[in-house]
Amino acid sequence: MAQFVISLPALERNARILRAVADESGASVILALKGFATTAAFGTLKPFMDGCCASGLYEAKLASRHAGGHVAVYSPAYRDGEVEELAGFAHHIDFNSLSQWFRFRDELMRHPRFLSGELQCGLRINPQCSTGHTALYDPCAPGSRLGMTADALQGADLTGISGLHFHTLCEQGAEDLAVTLDAVEENFGELLSSPQIRYLNMGGGHWVTKPDYDRGLLVELVRRVRERYGVEVLLEPGEAWAIHTGVLRCRVLDVFESQGVRHAILDVSVSAHMPDVLEMPYRPDVFRVGGQGGEAAPAVAWPGESYALAGQPGEQAVTYRLGAPTCLAGDVIGDYSFDAPLEVGDELLFDDMSHYTIVKTTFFNGVPHPSIAVQEAGGAVCCVKELSYDDFEARLG
Repeated sequence: MAQFVISLPALERNARILRAVADESGASVILALKGFATTAAFGTLKPFMDGCCASGLYEAKLASRHAGGHVAVYSPAYRDGEVEELAGFAHHIDFNSLSQWFRFRDELMRHPRFLSGELQCGLRINPQCSTGHTALYDPCAPGSRLGMTADALQGADLTGISGLHFHTLCEQGAEDLAVTLDAVEENFGELLSSPQIRYLNMGGGHWVTKPDYDRGLLVELVRRVRERYGVEVLLEPGEAWAIHTGVLRCRVLDVFESQGVRHAILDVSVSAHMPDVLEMPYRPDVFRVGGQGGEAAPAVAWPGESYALAGQPGEQAVTYRLGAPTCLAGDVIGDYSFDAPLEVGDELLFDDMSHYTIVKTTFFNGVPHPSIAVQEAGGAVCCVKELSYDDFEARLG
């Protein structure tokens, strides 16, 4: 059976980097549950994070029950009853539009936690500054549904609003944040300078734990904003907590050739288990278990095992198109070459499979869901969740 395995020591490595940035800059650093929400790993992360950010009621409840600390919530729209429940435990509730804020404002401003200052409310803003490279992830694209432009806020009654929230980055560096902040200050500087604004949430997409990320610049930018505007600054990375911390371990089910293409069918699905390979898109590293490789190693390694890194098509002896056991023609990981032919039963590892994988998995085509495991410091692997046919059936009513 396929299995996601998350390295707790690798998570701690990332968490220490993020904690150091938070301490040096004065920012609050919170975990974006939309990117990583494996509760079995929260014990490792909690000492280093200030809380979690949620994309709605369910994630917020998960944060409150399993992570503790600060709970910040943003959703493009809230349903009836959700805001009332969130007001009972969330610390920040951010709204995507004035119409949503006006709909719930009176209810929130009467709430005891709002009156006491435990709960603050904010608006997501759109600085209209695109710095990313993938259109699918650009919230500043023309006509975006995410956030309010400066024009839309002109003359608006913002009574009760004490925070601003922008999220425009995706796997980007501090240099792009600097450009974005300039746009925020140009478009929203007057509002940001007003006494009513007490916090600025800079969203996620900050690739803080990448080796070449300019953490010094990030610290400088946060300090500048805090000193210039007197606001609390929140950072809510998701990927930065979990990048390079996990693998998806799978097996070869079949090998055959069709019209000159060698295929290897695996017991995992791109569409169901690692959809960002299609959506981003990106090409994960693949390791063959038991192969004789070079210096490269997966994020999670088992004591006594050896691994060989697969190459680009034609780079090594035999090239295969790695595909899924589903009916979707495009459910293909990609073409990879290996130093020797693959055989049924061979094990492969897909590297970097913690963030935006487990949180997005499905039971598409009824493909069995990988189990979820964590690896402790000594190398022991402990399965924390085994999914079965009953889980598949329960989701279908």
